[in-house]
Formats: sequence, structure tokens, C-alpha cells
Amino acid sequence: MPPMGMASTSLLVPTSFTPAAVAATARRSFFSHRPPSSLPAVRLRLPRTSSLVVSASASPPRSLDALIFDCDGVILESEHLHRQAYNDAFAHFGVRCPPAADAPLYWDEAFYDDLQNRIGGGKPKMRWYFGENGWPSSKILETAPSSDEDREKLVDVIQDWKTERYKAIIKSGTVEPRPGVLRLMDEVKGAGIKLAVCSAATKSSVVLCLENLLGLERFNGLDCFLAGDDVKVKKPDPSIYITAAKKLGLESKNCLVVEDSVIGLQAAKGAGMSCIITYTPSTSNQDFKDAIATYPDLSNVRLEDLKLLLQESLVTG
Repeated sequence: MPPMGMASTSLLVPTSFTPAAVAATARRSFFSHRPPSSLPAVRLRLPRTSSLVVSASASPPRSLDALIFDCDGVILESEHLHRQAYNDAFAHFGVRCPPAADAPLYWDEAFYDDLQNRIGGGKPKMRWYFGENGWPSSKILETAPSSDEDREKLVDVIQDWKTERYKAIIKSGTVEPRPGVLRLMDEVKGAGIKLAVCSAATKSSVVLCLENLLGLERFNGLDCFLAGDDVKVKKPDPSIYITAAKKLGLESKNCLVVEDSVIGLQAAKGAGMSCIITYTPSTSNQDFKDAIATYPDLSNVRLEDLKLLLQESLVTG
């Protein structure tokens, strides 16, 4: 009996039934208001408020069409190498900040971890630091720069030297990819899913990293590769990931990003992409609540795991 005060309607279903038969007969009976003539029937009483919802326009499940890797911190743990290269550049050019300092500028580990987790890209880091602490004296210019032109010259020269020093460290052969990276990349390509790398670092240094760590075959097989030189604004601005989606010819919602920091996570989310995190010692304490998953590395992450995560992220919103 329906609840008191609730009207009811009758559907007719076969006495010899399976769950599939019940469902099929219920659908036919609902729209025709009469049972199939060839089947004996019993009455199934449903509240008049019950309804069958048939949607021809339901959205298809979200599919994983591209996996996009950041480079530094994701493909390799590199921040300590960048810090070493910056400090070597500061010593090489006698960069003193403030100008009256007794020794060249030196960024220690704790400071650099904080800096690189707040500001993406090498030149923006230096512009911010010198803007906060005073523009330095150096061997590059006779006096501390006061004009925008001289300040940009200083930053450009230091960055160029730092990049070459970083390349030399990578070429030394002492650097390896993080666990699981190469295996997951091969899974993705083998499944016909597009593979990309988007890094805020200088293009020449990223190319060198990828050629040495991925190998030429994997590097040349990337469906998209973008570096900091390819966009006007660095992460956390989403430009690099928006550009990647356009180059790949895909909707952002079907791209999944692998990042290691909040800066990268914000860039991915800003582009409308889901993001997983593989944190490093310098980023492990950051707030990754907007990531769909967080891992210490990719050693136990499989492609099927990522497909399921992306589908679930659509359901949970």
C-alpha cells in the first residue's frame, strides 16, 4: 500500500521475471499504460510521485585524453640543483645585496624552498628578491642598477649564466628521474593517450633535462612541450596549461596535470584541469586540498588509477 494520502498508479509486469525483464516491461508499461499481450502479469503498485528519468542529453563520462607533467620537482627533484646554480652565479658575478654586503648573495635551503614555492620562474624570483631587498652591486654593472633597462640587463645576464651552470650539472650524469615517471609515461603513450610537459623554467634548460632524463625517443614523442619562454606570465597563472590544451586540441576537463607544488596546482585548476600532486621534501607541507590525489612519488601509480580518479572528480564536482 502507498503511504496514507498518496495516490498510486499500477504497472503490469510478468509473473515469470528476471530483474532485466522487470525493468524492460516496466519501461514499456509506463509509456503504453498496458501490458504486453503475450505475458501473464501481476500488478506492481508505485506512488504516483515515482517517475522514470530518461535523458538523451546526459554528459558522457570524463575521459583521460592527455597527461601533462611539470618538469622540476615532478620529473626530477631539481630545486637543490637550481639553488646551487643561482648561488654559483651570484658568486661568479660578485652579486652583493645590499650593495655594501661583505660577501656575495647566498640563498640557503630554507629560504629557497619558501621562495620557489611562492614565485615561479628564475627571473621573477630575482626581480622580486631585489625589489624587496635592494638592487645589488655586481661585476655586471659599475653601480647598482636604477633604471628598468639596467635592471633587466642584470637579471638577464645572471639568468643566462645560471642556466648554463644548471645544464652542466645535469650533463654530469648524476641526476636521475623520480620513481615511476618513465614507466607511467610509457603506459600513457602505449594507451594512445597524449603526453605533454609544461615547465616554467627556461626552455633550453628544460630541453636539456628532458633529453638527458627521458631519452631522445621519449622527448621527441611528446605531443606538446611548453616552457617558460612560451608564455608571457608564469605559474600560478594558468596560461601555460591553457596554451597546452589548445595545442593538443583537447578540452581542459579531459587533461590531467602532474605537479609538485601549490603554484603548479593553482595554474592547473585555473586552466580548468584536474591535478595530482607528487610532492618533494620542500613542498610536502603545502596545502594540496584542491588536488584530486597526493603521492610521495609515482612509483605505485598506474594509468588505470588516473583514469578512475579523473572520472570520480567529475562526479564529486
